[in-house]
This record gives sequence, C-alpha cells and structure tokens, in this order.
Amino acid sequence: MHKKSGLTVILASLLIGCATQPGGLQGESVDLGDSQRVSRLFAYPNNCNVICYRDWTLEQTVEHYLRQSLDRDGYPQASVNVVRHGERILADFKGAPDGYGKPLQQLLDAGDLAYKGASQLNSDGKWQYNWYFFLPLGMALENRKSVELLHFPPDYSLTQAQDYLRSNTTDRWASLLSYNGVPVQQTPAYQTIVDIAPIAAPASAGSTLEGVYSYFNTYQQRMVGELTAGKGDGTLPMVAFGSPVRNWIKQQYGVTLPVLGLGQITSAPGQQTSVLGANHPSYIWYAADPDNNQGSEAKANATGIKVMGQDLSAACWQAGMGQNPGNDPQQTLTSCTQKWQVTDKQQTCELFFITVRNLKPEDAKAQCKAG
Repeated sequence: MHKKSGLTVILASLLIGCATQPGGLQGESVDLGDSQRVSRLFAYPNNCNVICYRDWTLEQTVEHYLRQSLDRDGYPQASVNVVRHGERILADFKGAPDGYGKPLQQLLDAGDLAYKGASQLNSDGKWQYNWYFFLPLGMALENRKSVELLHFPPDYSLTQAQDYLRSNTTDRWASLLSYNGVPVQQTPAYQTIVDIAPIAAPASAGSTLEGVYSYFNTYQQRMVGELTAGKGDGTLPMVAFGSPVRNWIKQQYGVTLPVLGLGQITSAPGQQTSVLGANHPSYIWYAADPDNNQGSEAKANATGIKVMGQDLSAACWQAGMGQNPGNDPQQTLTSCTQKWQVTDKQQTCELFFITVRNLKPEDAKAQCKAG
C-alpha cells in the first residue's frame, strides 16, 4: 500500500508541471510508460546473442538515445536521467526548454502504432529473423530544420552503432549538406529521418520491405504530419529519397516526384508541405559502376557526375529551405540546379572524383580539366 501511494505521488507530480532551473531553462519529468512499452520502443535489449554487444540496462539504453536528441537539438549542457519507479520508466530532464517532453511523447505514441503494425506483420508470417523493430530514436526533437523520408534503416545503425544517424547513407548526405553551407555540427538538425518501414534490416532486404508498407500506414502518416509541422513559420521541407519512397508518396498523397521533382502534399489537415524527390544517397555508387555502364569507365564517370549534380542540388534545396522555410521552393530549386549543374559544374565534377572515386583534390581537378 505504501509503495502504491509513493507511485501515485510521483505520477501526480508529473501533472503539476516543470520546475524552473537557473538561467530560465527547465526541468521536466516525462513518464515514458511501463518497462514493457519502453523496452519495445527503445529496441531493448541491445544486440544480445548470449553476449550483449553493449551490456546496458534499459535505463542506460533510453538515456543514450535521449542524450543524442539533446545534443542534436543544440542543448549539450542539458542532462537527462532515466529512472525506474515500480513499473514506470521516467526521464528527468534538466536544462532543456519547458515542454521538451511533448515531441518525445508524440514519437512514442506514434511508435505504439508502428509496433502494432510490426506485430501484425509477424502474425501474418512475414517478419524475418534478421529484422529489428527500430524507431527513429535520437533525432532532434524540437529544433528540426528539415525532414528526410527514407526506406528503412540499415541493421548496423542499431546493432553496432545504436545511432540512427550512423550509416553510410546519412554520412554521405551530411557531407553534401556541408558543401551547401550547413556547419557540420548542425547537419543532424536537417536529418530528422522518417523511414516508411521502421525496421532495421540488411541492405539486401529492400525489395522484400517494399511489400510491408501497408502495415505501417497510420504510423507513417502521423510521423510525416508531426515532424513537418513547423513552429509557426511554415512547415518544414521534406526530401523523399529513392524510388520506393517516391512511389510511396505517389500512392499516399497522389503526387508524382521524379528526381529533382518538386511537389506539395497535405501532410496533415490544413498543413501543406513542400517535398523534393531525390536519388537515394547511396545510389551514386550503383550509377557510377562501370558494370552498369556497358563496362565503360568514361560512361560511368559521366553518369556519376550527373548524379552528383542532382544530389548536390537536392541538398542545396534542403539547406536553403531548412534555413528559411519561407523561401519560395521553386525559386530555391532553380537557383540550386543552376549553381551545381551549370555555374559550379567543375566543382561538382571534382567532388565526384574526391568522394566517390577517392582521388586526391589535385588529381580530381586534373581529371575534370582533362574531361
């Protein structure tokens, strides 16, 4: 009886509000749910196969991802402490703005919908043994600049890195954003990801996962609507990467998006969002493979430079619209394509040879002049 009363006091205190911290920053306790809910939404335990790759407790796991969010929101001085009270898991924030727990709760509520879809997928015998349920944890929760719509996260982002933004895909796109004036430390704010399949899986799983989207429709639509909502200065821009994702946009919103195609979707009632079609960030390695260009290295380089120009233009649009959501989307795109595919085509060429062919800058410059 005494234990139950203590829990009642703890939960009641959550409803009272936030305690003010020095300097106008806030302290806030967020009830994340019971341990069963938190375990499934935070992909716990951590890659355990007899031996755990990271032998963390549930509380340590949750703290890890929430710490990532604080850093990516620009609050490195803030802290979070995750504690267990009975069956409830609480996250105590200090030094974060008042209301910081609201977008976290929105993510977890959407995660419940995703888990329901994944459970149904398993009941229907379509779940595979090497898939992992994985929500986009550790993203910027409050100070987002843009949204990236992708297919599914690679398995190693969960099993090895436990960092949703640690992948070859996201690393490459972060570099493209930096070439377009986004400081490296700020690129995570532009890379708030929604994967239409919240399943960490091997790279080879792409075609199989294309058949499971319908299980996650309510999750997908809620995430797109909530993440693209701005702070009163217009909705955030979104980039749709790869043909499966662009096809999904067509199916869900009736908007056709070729590469560098621009469209508007109704992401929530009364909420219009600008969306740009783009190549998958990893597509360039396929496009620039001589085996996919009649065995010709010259043709492969030409194809790769073309894709590089498209990718730099898309990242340029994302950076420009993210920095100022009030910009005209079409004018921004026109300016970006002019820059990377006409005015600075030499630099586009050099960046291709440096980042894809791994040449030294001086060798890349010579290659582009010769070409």
